Amino acid sequence: MSGRLEGKVAIITGAGSGIGRAAALLFASAGATLVLGDKTEAVHETARQVIAAGGHATALQIDAGVESDVANIVASAVASYGNVDVAFANAGISGGIEGIFDSTPELWSEILRVNLIGCWLMVKHAGKAMMDAGNGGSIILTASVAGIRSGAGGPAYSASKAGVINLAMVSAQQLCDTGVRVNAICPGLTETGMTKPVFDLAKAKQVTHKLGQLNPLRRAAQPEELAQVALFLASGESSYVNGQAIAVDGGLSSSHPVTRQATGRTAF
Repeated sequence: MSGRLEGKVAIITGAGSGIGRAAALLFASAGATLVLGDKTEAVHETARQVIAAGGHATALQIDAGVESDVANIVASAVASYGNVDVAFANAGISGGIEGIFDSTPELWSEILRVNLIGCWLMVKHAGKAMMDAGNGGSIILTASVAGIRSGAGGPAYSASKAGVINLAMVSAQQLCDTGVRVNAICPGLTETGMTKPVFDLAKAKQVTHKLGQLNPLRRAAQPEELAQVALFLASGESSYVNGQAIAVDGGLSSSHPVTRQATGRTAF
C-alpha cells in the first residue's frame, strides 16, 4: 500500500472523525502530505495521529459550506506544498430523520449548504487549482446510498446526496480535457460520529446484530472500508474512473425491497 500517493498533496474535509479520519491515516500511510479540515477541534487530533504514525499533516478548522473557508484551505495547500493533487470533500451533516411535513426551509438550507454546496465549493476551488497546475488530479465527493433511492435517510439529506451524485457527473464533464477526475462515494450504514445515535441505541437494546441486516453482507461498514475506496479513487489505479458514483454499501442498493427466504427463493 505504501507509495500509492507518494509525493501527492491531499485535502480532506470532515477529517475530525469517521471516514475523514480513517482516510487521513490511510492516505498518509500511502505517502500523501495532508491538509485536513473540519469544523471541530478534533481535526487537530487527527493531524496528531497522522504525525505520530510518521506522516505529514496540517489542520485547519473550517466550515465546508463557507466559500472563504474552502478557498482558504485550498490556498493553504498550494502555498505550503505547491500543489493540490487530491481533494476529498467528505464533510457532511445528517439533519435527523424528519419527514416531508416536519421539515423547515431552514433545515433544508443548512443541509444543502454543507452537503451539496460544500462539495461544489471544493470542486470549484480545488478543481481550479488542479487545472491551473496542469497536472490533473482527483476530486472525491462523499454522497450516500440515500442519494440513490429512498429509505436510507431523511428527505433533505437524501436530496442533498442525490445532488452530490449528479454534481460528480456534471463536474467531470465541466473539467473535460483538464485531466482532473471527479467521482463520488456512496456509503451505506457506516459506524461514524454521524450514525452514533443509531449504533448507541442498538447497543442499548442489545440488537447490534440487526445493524446492516438489509444488505447481503448483513453488517454495517467501518470507516476504514470507505477510506480504502477513497484511496483507490485518489490513486493512479483509478486513472480511467471519472464521473462515477460508487456504492460502498454491502450490496444494499443492488436490489429493490424483497423478502428473502432460507430456501433461496425471493418473494416480491
